[in-house]
Amino acid sequence: MKRNIVLATVAAAALIGGGTVAAYAGSGDDGASPRQSDVRVADDRDDAPKDDTDDRDDAQDDRDDARDDREEAAAQARGADVTAAEAIAAALERTPGTAVSAELDDDGSRVWEVSVVKADGTEHDVRVSAGDGKVLSDRRDDDDDDDGRRDLAALKGSTVDAREAAEAAAAKGTVVEIDLDDDGPAVWKAETTKGEWNVDLKSGAVTAHHDDAGQDDDRDDRNDRDDD
Repeated sequence: MKRNIVLATVAAAALIGGGTVAAYAGSGDDGASPRQSDVRVADDRDDAPKDDTDDRDDAQDDRDDARDDREEAAAQARGADVTAAEAIAAALERTPGTAVSAELDDDGSRVWEVSVVKADGTEHDVRVSAGDGKVLSDRRDDDDDDDGRRDLAALKGSTVDAREAAEAAAAKGTVVEIDLDDDGPAVWKAETTKGEWNVDLKSGAVTAHHDDAGQDDDRDDRNDRDDD
């Protein structure tokens, strides 16, 4: 009976401290000789190898996704003779305003879709041929003028416009999309055949784009390990 009490006490201590402890049970009422009992209690540290494996799997998934994006961008760029910067210039010549995005269609139509916001916040979708740079259509987007006004507000004080950002990003591969990213400090976000890039609104500096959600996940994982 006393031996069971001792073992229970040791097990409780192991639960608090974690790891392996050795307990010696003395002779009880039955006069049995002492024997050693190993008590192992798993704690959160046992999950560390699994967490590391999950992190490696996530990192590999991110690399696979990035490679797929580059291959898709390369496929889009093959049919385009007109650059993003040239498409933006053509769109603005037809529809004066502020270009906030330009995207090369991925459906094989060889068309640039350029979003232009006028001073009153109205947004126009201008389609430009990726073959010869001619404007194919200009349609007002009546969905939500607030989006256009928010874009203009985000660009207030900037010195680098969409065309200039596209030209800067072209140093990192053929641009297939340029867009204003205002989730946090506003930047131009460019997708090229060599990855995704941020272009500073004032300096025009080009830096690698990092997904915010992925950064948060990595930060949470590190915090969890620190807590352990």
